[in-house]
Amino acid sequence: MKKLVFLSVIGAFLLSACGDNKEVKNETAAADTSLQYFGDSITQEGAIPSTELAAKMQGQDSMKVKLTGTITEVCQKKGCWMTMNIGNDKTMQVKFKDYAFFVPKDASGKTVFLEGVAFTDTTSVAELQHYAEDGGKSKEEIAKITEPEISISFEASGVILKK
Repeated sequence: MKKLVFLSVIGAFLLSACGDNKEVKNETAAADTSLQYFGDSITQEGAIPSTELAAKMQGQDSMKVKLTGTITEVCQKKGCWMTMNIGNDKTMQVKFKDYAFFVPKDASGKTVFLEGVAFTDTTSVAELQHYAEDGGKSKEEIAKITEPEISISFEASGVILKK
């Protein structure tokens, strides 16, 4: 009889312990599914708003930085580039280091964290037209692009996308 009581107590303890672990795993899994990771492993800590980037870059050609902001557009062919709002009605072109990863084509409007190098860049008319085509712009909109653009660009080594 003592063995039966002892085994019942041990069994109840093991079942309750397993139940607690299962709940923790489910909570962790739920938290992980709200984020998608691309490229190098990065964290959200220390990211500055993308709207502060231009001010931070004053007097610099490039800088390593971690940003957060909203995606305004994504390449509709592969997800091989995106643009982000950097304030003052300007956007920044973001490419991915070594063309090693892409983001989902439906990521426009989502919050993103990225780490990499921001730099001042001149984008040629041909390249601007190519991006416009990839972005799904009409032939008329593409034909209106006639001047190169000097702007801030970004090469991301890692990206965290909030779903």
